[in-house]
Amino acid sequence: MRVEPDVRQSAEECSALARMTRSALERAGLTVSPEEATHPAIIEAAHVAQYVLRTGPPAPERLARLSGMVDRARSDITASPASGLPWSARLASPGPHLERSVVRALKSIPDRGGEPGTTHGSAVVGWRERDAADIHKTIALLAANWPAICDELSQVLFQVALLDGPAVDGFTDFTVHGAVFIRRSRLTPDPDGLPGAVRFAEALVHEGAHTRCNAASVAAQPFLRPVEDDGPMVSTPLRLDPRPLTGLFQQMVVLARSVLLYRHLLAGDTADSGAAAAVRARHDQLALSAVDAVRTMTEHRDMLTDHGRTVLEDAAEVARARVR
Repeated sequence: MRVEPDVRQSAEECSALARMTRSALERAGLTVSPEEATHPAIIEAAHVAQYVLRTGPPAPERLARLSGMVDRARSDITASPASGLPWSARLASPGPHLERSVVRALKSIPDRGGEPGTTHGSAVVGWRERDAADIHKTIALLAANWPAICDELSQVLFQVALLDGPAVDGFTDFTVHGAVFIRRSRLTPDPDGLPGAVRFAEALVHEGAHTRCNAASVAAQPFLRPVEDDGPMVSTPLRLDPRPLTGLFQQMVVLARSVLLYRHLLAGDTADSGAAAAVRARHDQLALSAVDAVRTMTEHRDMLTDHGRTVLEDAAEVARARVR
């Protein structure tokens, strides 16, 4: 993996993860097709199968639960209508695998818990007609300004889930790999004049970068050398709480790709001067964070593999560049 998108490599990683998913389920006596093995709910079942098999001979009730998870996932695949997007990704409706993922995300937020559906939490919600129209505008914006990232996202994203609620702006979860969660408000302009299509494009690039990093580190080569207990905890640009190095590394990639997105947008046509100013301001903010992430990651360069160092060099090049 590199900071620049690569649809061929991302396809190879997706295929490798699908083989791992099928293998995990086969060891539990369950069979899925290569196409089914890319669905986030099937991937969740494979994670459960790995856990069950690690804890000893699986009890019949556990195998029955696994079989039920696979059956429900197949029903979701069959029942999900075509999104009408130029991508294969589906506009996800609320479902058990997505809801469980949100619960896990809420538990990871310090002092900001809350059950899904409460005013303090976040919950997966359905796509409205105007939401679907807005994501079409976002994809058109990406296709016109950065075709390579548009192609890669079409390869790595399988479900796009909308969130309502203040707790979570967006996230990915390797347990339901291929699903990305983004707050619905990102489809609308912000107070500084950044258009909704641009804000949602950034969210897709952001969560798509996490998705790609997760796949590349498992299906290709790891970015960091093995360490005990995730290694040192460090400050990162996008989180207030200290994070392990793997979190910093992914933030660095996210920031570098987000900066590149805004540079492509600045090089293209912007609808009006107000939007252009907001795009440049957002670029400058992200570029400062990218410099910070690269600086901190460089301090821990000895903990990176050769693969990780190559990506660090890519991110450093993005951070050093200046836009006119």
